[in-house]
Amino acid sequence: MQSLKNHFLMAMPHLEDPNFAGTLSYLCDHDDNGTMGVIVNRPLELTLDALFEQLELEAGQSPHLNAPVYYGGPVHKDRGFILHRGDSEAWDSSLQVAEDIALTTSMDILQALAAGQGPEQFLVCLGCAGWEPGQLEAELKDNAWLTVEGRPDILFEVPPEQRLGASANLLGIDLNLMTREAGHS
Repeated sequence: MQSLKNHFLMAMPHLEDPNFAGTLSYLCDHDDNGTMGVIVNRPLELTLDALFEQLELEAGQSPHLNAPVYYGGPVHKDRGFILHRGDSEAWDSSLQVAEDIALTTSMDILQALAAGQGPEQFLVCLGCAGWEPGQLEAELKDNAWLTVEGRPDILFEVPPEQRLGASANLLGIDLNLMTREAGHS
């Protein structure tokens, strides 16, 4: 199977797992060791201002104080995963996902955001989503998910509640018109 890195993973309407029902995930890594991504359409009732306060980061006049923090998934819920535009080289612990999208897990990016610096477009996620080798492929065969290549405009410019539908539209699909029943031939 080709790599699904830099792809959106859309939950099908019949997926009832409370961790993933109605979600859009962005896959940051997919290889023989498994798959890792972050859910990008579930903002928490937590802003960066409150997160900076919890981390004892001086935010001052940061323009990002009201930005939402997202539920990134059920794995490592106590860790931050920052999906952002740009490259990974500027940050201590970062993975280049696509030409202009990186995932950073080091504190230096949060310090930069608190200081009003760092990337202009970003999503701060608590937790991530992970699949063991072959697990996601099996779930795809069971019609639990749809995939489509990821797009930065959907990640960073579309409101979170519209991201799943916008991703499905890339395939010409309206998820609201799909049945909750999965079919197999």
